[in-house]
Amino acid sequence: KKKLKISGRELVSVPTQVFGLDQLQVLEMSPERESCLRYRMELLPKDISRLRNLTCLYVDSNNLKKIPAEIGTLSCLERLTLSNNSLSSLPAEIGALQRLHSLHLANNSLTELPAPLCQLRSLTFLDVSDNRISTISPSIRHLEKLETLLLLFNALESLPEDVCLLRNLCTLWLGNNHLQSLPVAFGELVNLDWGYNYCSCNFEGNPLESPPPEVCSRGPEGIRDYFLSLDRI
Repeated sequence: KKKLKISGRELVSVPTQVFGLDQLQVLEMSPERESCLRYRMELLPKDISRLRNLTCLYVDSNNLKKIPAEIGTLSCLERLTLSNNSLSSLPAEIGALQRLHSLHLANNSLTELPAPLCQLRSLTFLDVSDNRISTISPSIRHLEKLETLLLLFNALESLPEDVCLLRNLCTLWLGNNHLQSLPVAFGELVNLDWGYNYCSCNFEGNPLESPPPEVCSRGPEGIRDYFLSLDRI
């Protein structure tokens, strides 16, 4: 068996029989998306390390408070969903998941973008919306393949210039933070799809002053021109 979905309103732990399925590739322990349920599992067992062939692990909408260090042994993992849990931190070992390209961490209790995430060189999708993140490490520049970064509903007061080095970004959501300004080099993110109601780069809900929101709506060229004009003053 290569794909397994475990469901049940009373799910509180992973059945031990699962860890004997060493050929398992996809393990889903999340409620149906449309059911608005939340399972009650608080701990992902260390035995998860026995599922060495896992490529997808879905454990969002539970009550997870901690992820074991053994998660780092799942070297084949490509997609990991941990949204809607009670996580305040991630183990450093998550940085060993070098095949991971999609990571969902929305609606947890993270207060910073964990440094080990910046070691995930294959990451193309990262969702850390609706947490309590107030700072982003400059090491985010190492996520050179990142295409989608969702940071809305956090506590960001500033963005490091290093975000502007993520030249493959196509979608960047920054809405509902505490941003008053953007980095001078922000206009270098020319791959953002500003042409579709500029929803690929969302600033709403920020006390943005520099550049003003009306400048942001013009896209990278308008932002570059704005900062160039300041240099000439």
